[in-house]
Amino acid sequence: MDTSIKDPNPCRVIGVLDDGVASLSATALAHLRSADVVIGGARTLALFEHEFKADAVRHDLTGQLKAVPDWVRAARADHLSCVVLATGDPLCHGIAPYLAQHLCVQALDILPNLSTLQLACARIGLAWQDARIVSVHARDAGEWARGSLPSHGLYALAQAVRANARLLVLTSPDNSPDRIARLLVAEGLGDDFHMAVAENLLQPEERVLAELSPHDAAGMRFASLNVVLLWRTAAAPRPVRFGLADAEFAQRQPEKGLITKQEVRAVSLARLQLRADSVVWDIGAGSGSVGLEAARLCSQGHVYAIEKNEADHAIAGQNHAAFGVSNYSLFHGKAPEGLDTWPDPDAVFIGGSGGELAGLIAGILRRMRQGGSLVMNFVTLENLATATATLQSLEGEGISWDVLQLQAARSKPILHMHRMAAENPVWIVCARRTEASA
Repeated sequence: MDTSIKDPNPCRVIGVLDDGVASLSATALAHLRSADVVIGGARTLALFEHEFKADAVRHDLTGQLKAVPDWVRAARADHLSCVVLATGDPLCHGIAPYLAQHLCVQALDILPNLSTLQLACARIGLAWQDARIVSVHARDAGEWARGSLPSHGLYALAQAVRANARLLVLTSPDNSPDRIARLLVAEGLGDDFHMAVAENLLQPEERVLAELSPHDAAGMRFASLNVVLLWRTAAAPRPVRFGLADAEFAQRQPEKGLITKQEVRAVSLARLQLRADSVVWDIGAGSGSVGLEAARLCSQGHVYAIEKNEADHAIAGQNHAAFGVSNYSLFHGKAPEGLDTWPDPDAVFIGGSGGELAGLIAGILRRMRQGGSLVMNFVTLENLATATATLQSLEGEGISWDVLQLQAARSKPILHMHRMAAENPVWIVCARRTEASA
C-alpha cells in the first residue's frame, strides 16, 4: 500500500477531548471550522457546536454507526469537506479502523489526540507501555459469574486479568467500574489487584480515585464517563499447566474416584492435539481434571464440560474455583442433552457416557471440525467393544481411529523397601476427523 498517494479531499477524522477547543491543534481546529459536513456523537456535536460553519450539515452517529461510511461517501461525492469527531485517539478502540475497513485508508486523514487512557495514566503516574488495553464499551453485558461463556461481554476482560499485570479498561455506563470490581472478586482476584477510576477527565467535575480495592469498589457508584486502570499488587501465579498430580484435585470421598489418573490424563491430553485456541468438550467431567488442564493449555480457547452426577458436578466446580481459569464452563446434565448449544469442537474427551456411548460418538464426530480429535477412556470390555464397533461403522465418513492400552505401575513402600503396584489398565480410543463432515 502506497500511503504517499494523497486524496485531494479526504475525510478528516479528528480526535477530540472534553475540554473542547483547548484540546485541538491549530490544524485540527481549522479543518473543523471549515467543514461542510460534521459527523459525531450527540455529546461531541454539542461540545463543538459554536465552532461549526452556520450552514454545516450535522450528522449524529449515536446508534447509527453503520450509516457513517455512506455519509462520508456522499459528502466526498459532492466535493464537500467532511469531518468525523472521535474521542481521544480514533485508532485506539475508536471509529477510524471501522472507516478504513469500509472506505479506504487513502480516503481518510487521521488527526489523533491523547487517549483518555493516556490521560488517566498520567494522572496517577502509571507507565502504560506494557499495559493491555481492553474495551468493554459495549451494550450491557450483565453481571459476570464464574464459568460464563465466551459470548459474555466481559469475557475478554476476565481472560485478560489472568494474563496481564496491568490493564487499561474502556468502560460504558452499564459495564461500569463497580461491575468490573465484582468480576475480579468473583474470579478470586479481589486481593490481587488495585483499581484506579478516572471520571470526567478534563471537565470541571473531574475526579480520580487512585487506589481502590476491588472489594470496596464493588459496592460503589461512579460517573458514567470514566476509564479504569488495574494493576497487580500480588505476583501472578505460575501454575503447572500439564501433568498435575492426582492429589492436586478434590475427589470423591471417602473413596477417591472419578478422576483420570495422571499418566492416563497426560497421554489423553497429548492425543487431543490441543492448540492455544481450541474449543474443547469434556463429556462426563467427573472431578474435572482433564477439562481443567485443557483450559490451561488452551488459553485462547474454551472448555465446555458436563457431568450428570450431582456430587461429582459439585466437586468439579470446587476444582474449577481453585484452578484459576476463566475459560471453563461446567454444566450439570447428561450428554447429549445441551450439546446442541455448544460451538463445534476441535477436541472432545469422553470420560463417561451415561449409557449413550454409540449415539454420542456418532453425534460428536458429525459436529467435529476437520482435523479434530476425539479421545475416550474405557476400563470395561463392553464399552471398548461399543466404541470400536461404532468407529468401524463410520470409517467411510472421513474418520480414522486407533486404540492404545495403557497400564502404569506406581511404587509403594513395603517395610523399608518399595514395590510396584499396578494401576487398572485403561484403553484410550482415539478418533480423528480427516475430512470435513458433509
